[in-house]
Amino acid sequence: MDGNGRWARSRGMPRPAGHREGVKAVRRVVEACRKQQIEALTLFAFSSENWRRPKTEVSLLMDLFISTLQKEVDSLHANGVQVRFIGDRTPFSTKLRTLMDNSEIRTQDNPGLRLTIAVNYGGRWDIAQAAREIAARVQASELALDDIDADLLGKQLSLADLPEPDLFIRTGGEQRISNFLLWQLAYTELYFTDTLWPDFDEQSLLEALASFARRQRRFGQTGDQVERIQGA
Repeated sequence: MDGNGRWARSRGMPRPAGHREGVKAVRRVVEACRKQQIEALTLFAFSSENWRRPKTEVSLLMDLFISTLQKEVDSLHANGVQVRFIGDRTPFSTKLRTLMDNSEIRTQDNPGLRLTIAVNYGGRWDIAQAAREIAARVQASELALDDIDADLLGKQLSLADLPEPDLFIRTGGEQRISNFLLWQLAYTELYFTDTLWPDFDEQSLLEALASFARRQRRFGQTGDQVERIQGA
């Protein structure tokens, strides 16, 4: 969700105004995903690299995160949205960690959109923590080295219980993944748009979905093979 700061700067406003406007875009996109009956949405809210930003901005983002959770969980729960968080929570305040835990517990049985919020998350961290877990199981003689393969590693990663993402959307004009779901995006379709995140809305999402629908996903096969399977 890139472009909050630039959105604010282009309007002569302080960066926090862009982040607050970005929260409104989150509401729009969550609702649009519900309308489109999308199974899962993962939002990259705060990366492990974002701690490098000015301390005042990081502090504001943490406060905004807390206030947003306090305001939005009731509505998400009422609309059947399941909320969860991925990433290393240890650096966060007790108040924020408690809010995250309570939001997950309250919404865990909801049958609708599975909304995942990545906070203090990085794809490299995700793979490293999975490797540590596997190493610990080997050390405890629960696994042998020969048991380790890509399937086993994948089961230790964040979002292991979800299908791999079909579509990756990055706003703000940048064309890179920026350490997001590195393992999970192996065969994901990538979509980049110049639209800044605060301006991203339902129509923007529909345009991304339309682009996705025009693509042929081959997963290592030839186009002819895919067409034969689809025509069968």
